[in-house]
Amino acid sequence: MDFKQIQELIKLVNKTNVSEVKIEDNGFKITIRSKSYTEAINQPNTVPTMVQQPITMAANPIHAGPPPEPATLKEAPASDAAASAPRAESNLIEIKSPMIGTFYRSSTPEKPPFVKVGDSINVGSVLCIVEAMKLFNEIESEVNGTIVKILVENASPVEYDTPLFLVEPA
Repeated sequence: MDFKQIQELIKLVNKTNVSEVKIEDNGFKITIRSKSYTEAINQPNTVPTMVQQPITMAANPIHAGPPPEPATLKEAPASDAAASAPRAESNLIEIKSPMIGTFYRSSTPEKPPFVKVGDSINVGSVLCIVEAMKLFNEIESEVNGTIVKILVENASPVEYDTPLFLVEPA
């Protein structure tokens, strides 16, 4: 591609509504962007920025009513499950994902999960790993208690604030 052809492409991009043209020819690469395209890129607040969220777990109690009686913690039949769920979970703490990524219950597929239902946990106990962009982030508990329910399947994608565990505080 010679200089005249490049000049013609620049004129063509400027005259049309095309924002960007990329050409590859025998190892030669060129990208031509319109002035309006580069101005939009350089405007403040037009380029999304990534903000690193701290990797700490916020323990948010679920307030849905009075504490359950011991009888309501038993597994109910499917028809009664919806009616008893708010009462059974009223004193439980929801542990949520601090980031977007992939949820893993153990450090490798061969190793046992960090926690299982019924396990007692303390502040600082590793509960799971959330992998984000090839970084494996250990998620630690910020509460003492017992794991009541694991809400996410192993190797499942999670979003920020996705509930991962229900914990009965100690």
